[in-house]
Amino acid sequence: MSPYHKLYTAQDSAIVFIDHQPQMTFGIASIDRATLINNVSLLARVAKEFNVPAVLTAVETESFSGYLWPQLLDVFPGQAVVERTSMNSWDDEGFRKAVEATGRKNIIMTGLWTEVCVTWPTIEMLGAGYNIYVVEDCCGATSPAAQEAALSRMVQAGAVRTTTIAALLELQRDWARRDHYNNLMGILKQQGGAYGVGVEYAYTMVHKAPQSAQKPHLVTKKAAH
Repeated sequence: MSPYHKLYTAQDSAIVFIDHQPQMTFGIASIDRATLINNVSLLARVAKEFNVPAVLTAVETESFSGYLWPQLLDVFPGQAVVERTSMNSWDDEGFRKAVEATGRKNIIMTGLWTEVCVTWPTIEMLGAGYNIYVVEDCCGATSPAAQEAALSRMVQAGAVRTTTIAALLELQRDWARRDHYNNLMGILKQQGGAYGVGVEYAYTMVHKAPQSAQKPHLVTKKAAH
């Protein structure tokens, strides 16, 4: 079945994080970098909550690019990072083995830069029989034009475009499923932006739950004398 005609699940998908490193981040001009870092760490936290296998990889850490973002490493403490020299992760045997070891054919793809280190492995992995879901706001390119051209090329090859919130909600799928519900809402309240603010409002104002932080002192305007 075409990946366009089905949804992935936590049981049949894996997530890949490619080259979220300082040197690569410096060159990003397609998305606000603080937003990008928040999106990546948000999706990573949700993937871990749903026990989705993750593959972390970095290129030329010591000689050029620097270590993976601490915000990402903190989500997966102690997990091995596949170190590469190739710009195309799929050229690296260690990366291929890490992906194959997940046993999953649906791959949620994130990385820097979109036009090279995301596009190239995506194209070859599609050829190898994987379904690739590119989370475009967890990727960054050297220009808006480069981002759009890369996404277009990947879609032409058979990839599916998605975004952070859509990607993480596809794992939850049904609000009647309560096994991850509270933890997911907690993550969203912290990092879900406007959506997270809405979640906090629903919890406190609609369902009368205690506020996440200490309730502030309300100052009322005194009558003028």
